[in-house]
Amino acid sequence: METTISSKYQVVIPKEARKRLQLKPRQKLMVIEKGGILFLIPQRSIETLRGIVPGVKVEGYRQKKDRF
Repeated sequence: METTISSKYQVVIPKEARKRLQLKPRQKLMVIEKGGILFLIPQRSIETLRGIVPGVKVEGYRQKKDRF
């Protein structure tokens, strides 16, 4: 996929990427620059991340009161 920076420094995210990543209008993106490469990372709410790792054991972890 390819896009162009406008004279106002705006970038259009191609439709295929928007659909695949389920991006919505006015959604925030985190911009990270590393080694001359820009990464655009969609910010997601905690609620949307709930249950993304089914089957993970949660027993056996220390309680907050036991932490240093």
